Amino acid sequence: MKNTTCIKDCAWVVAWDNQTEHHHYLCDVDVAFTGNAITFVGKDYDGPADHQIDGRQLLVLPGFVDIHSHPSAESANKGVREEHGVPEMYMSGLYERLGAFHLDEEGQSASAEIAFCELLTSGVTTVVDLSEAYPDWIDLLARSGLRGYVAPGYASSSWQMDNRHELKYRWDEAAGRKAMDQALELITEAEAHPCGRLTGMLYPAQIDTCSADLLRDSVDAARERGRPLQTHAAQSVVEFNVMIQRYGKTPILWASDIGLLGPNTILGHAVFADHHSWLHWSTRTDLGVLAASQTSVAHCPVVFSRYGQTMQNLGRYLRAGVNVGIGTDCAPHNIIEEIRAAAILARVSAEDIFTITTEDVFHAATIGSAKALLRDDIGRLAPGMKADIVLVDLAHPPMMPVRDPLRSLVYHAADRSVRDVYVDGVRVVENGKVLTLDFRDACRRLEEAQRHMLEAAPSHDYANRTDQEISPLSLRMG
Repeated sequence: MKNTTCIKDCAWVVAWDNQTEHHHYLCDVDVAFTGNAITFVGKDYDGPADHQIDGRQLLVLPGFVDIHSHPSAESANKGVREEHGVPEMYMSGLYERLGAFHLDEEGQSASAEIAFCELLTSGVTTVVDLSEAYPDWIDLLARSGLRGYVAPGYASSSWQMDNRHELKYRWDEAAGRKAMDQALELITEAEAHPCGRLTGMLYPAQIDTCSADLLRDSVDAARERGRPLQTHAAQSVVEFNVMIQRYGKTPILWASDIGLLGPNTILGHAVFADHHSWLHWSTRTDLGVLAASQTSVAHCPVVFSRYGQTMQNLGRYLRAGVNVGIGTDCAPHNIIEEIRAAAILARVSAEDIFTITTEDVFHAATIGSAKALLRDDIGRLAPGMKADIVLVDLAHPPMMPVRDPLRSLVYHAADRSVRDVYVDGVRVVENGKVLTLDFRDACRRLEEAQRHMLEAAPSHDYANRTDQEISPLSLRMG
């Protein structure tokens, strides 16, 4: 027999209106769910309730949907990547950092556990986990309680550097094919997990590291399985220039030409579309191509802002008809901070406060992300939807006064006010504490793993530099 929980007399609810296809506020209403499905949103619930929650000091939200994250690697870059950039690479430190710093399997597991805790406590209930396979990945993601998309990465080549100004590629098509086969096997294993919350995603890692044939075959495999596909594209000026040199086309136009784009496809970042001011390119067609093909974009603003970069701008993408979801990409995996950054950076880039609204970015982090995942049962509070629910404490000081609770959450309180989180009807966060994982122990384990990673940096770095030569501390040692 499935239990029913009723959140009674909720002060504020962000509910979904199927007729207008918009979120809207409801006040002084009840929300009920039975098992893993929402059964009631409205006034005066009079059905059975095995558990009742006093909602008079609560804002009730749908769980956020994070469509781009790297849990198993990025937690280890805390203290390393925040100010690490390479001017010769148009400020991006991506290629240098990935060459120098390598995390072992224990570190990957600890990094992922930390990221999952951060995701849950910021109200994420569904996450796309773009990772290299490590031994306990599936079991750890299942144990977290998250609704997870398992996306094992593979590619036809790898990035190589022997100086700070030139990116090179080491191609091995056979290895890429083998890695894709292994990824499909891991996806099958994940989807068979008894938790029932894991789904697969095809993940040819980057548009510049994959051959056209590998990308086409990935599209075919995704469509055959009815699953989404994601790759990084238009994520740096370096990549844009490489693709122009190879094919004479922007990354997005080349992706269109080879059949990569479509409703199943998510492009990670797509910041450097042809209109971006850093490119000084002659066309303005990329956004139209994305919109016409119904391709989705995973927008992760915080990581780019650290390089002094930003999408130009989110409002422009949305008005062009591009479906955009929100991702966290790197540490901290805090989606509310990403939502805030998405709004503010869009306004700064456009020099226009009205280019984007709070409703727009909230919609992107829920409905836009769900659409990218080919889902219509998450990211919204309405009967029949999955019981992925976030309870926000309106009495938490940063939330007060509560004139407009979404603004209080996004621009002031963020994750500090998230009280409880339910995924699939199961409470996984209570009073701000993750119930399914050991956050503190994972931090302890990652401390040791990061130390090993940093010590090994000279053996991986093209110039045999130490970690402090690559990324100096913020203050000199006294």
